Amino acid sequence: LLTMTTLRPFTSDLQYGIPFYLQYLAHWPEYFIVAEAPGGELMGYIMGKAEGSVAREEWHGHVTALSVAPEFRRLGLAAKLMEMLEEISERKGGFFVDLFVRVSNQVAVNMYKRLGYSVYRTVIEYYSASNGEPDEDAYDMRKALSRDTEKKSIIPLPHPVRPEDIE
Repeated sequence: LLTMTTLRPFTSDLQYGIPFYLQYLAHWPEYFIVAEAPGGELMGYIMGKAEGSVAREEWHGHVTALSVAPEFRRLGLAAKLMEMLEEISERKGGFFVDLFVRVSNQVAVNMYKRLGYSVYRTVIEYYSASNGEPDEDAYDMRKALSRDTEKKSIIPLPHPVRPEDIE
């Protein structure tokens, strides 16, 4: 069972509480993948969900969190976890996979680009700041899946949006 103690090594500012993780695990268990080392140490995890409208060709997989423990970074684990989530989304008939990432997190943005993701839109002040800092924008990055034969889901929006404009 995941606890705050087992998740703490993955991120310095754990943004979700245990009830949030358990909600995802209960609703979308196939989208909650944990990588474990042979000795039992947690190497990383990815959690996500399936959401959107099939009728509007917006049914998709969403990456809610991806984290790899520092000692297991730069081994391709994040790419493998993303690949696994994409495969699940393909099997569920998704048109694309999306995720949100801080504009300032260029390491992550570049990794996602290497994995085939592109910036679909900028979301103004998506991340709430702490310590009196200004709120931070996010990129909504997407990767089309095979069901989106015309790649319509990844045509970038020409203007930024606000969080309340996101469905």
